[in-house]
Amino acid sequence: MRIKILCAATAALLIGAPLLAQTTPPEMLKGAGTAADVQAGTYAIDPNHTQVTFSVSHFGISPFAGTFSEASGTLIIDPAKPAVSRLDVTIPIASVQTTSSVLTGELKGADWFDAAKFPTATFKSTKVTQITPDAVQVDGTLTLHGVTKPVMFRAKLFGAATNPMSKKASIGFLGRMVIHRADFGISKYVPLVSDETVLVINAAFERQ
Repeated sequence: MRIKILCAATAALLIGAPLLAQTTPPEMLKGAGTAADVQAGTYAIDPNHTQVTFSVSHFGISPFAGTFSEASGTLIIDPAKPAVSRLDVTIPIASVQTTSSVLTGELKGADWFDAAKFPTATFKSTKVTQITPDAVQVDGTLTLHGVTKPVMFRAKLFGAATNPMSKKASIGFLGRMVIHRADFGISKYVPLVSDETVLVINAAFERQ
């Protein structure tokens, strides 16, 4: 009996392995190259491979997420002098997407992000501090919904390689930032929908 149970448990584990592999979180994925492969220079955001995902607590029952895309901006980086790095990003608010077309439309409206009045969100770095060989802390200002506040996020190098399609030196980062949306005047349904908002940034850059 014990042998049968062990065999059944082993089979279940093997059957479940592909599913577990599919649910591996992004921060556990591994990119190409290392920090030593990052080339100094001015990089432009690759808008087709850059995403900002925001997550909130929905009624305390489940997390709910949406994304912004179509980012533009530049990154100036010198691996030998991390402190001189500069980041400037602009994201169109109308790019917001969720799994609900009705909610997506509402988020663009005056009760939420008000894309007509405040068409963009911007981030400008003020300080970059190296934490580990492949991770930095980025301090700066975030302008959202017409309000500018100081923010900070951690960014980890994901990959550094030559893009096989564009043939350009390219780098990618995974970042995480926590803000309180009410600080930016977006307070609808707080606290039923959490004030605390987690931003996960998948950023891709190509050297110019």
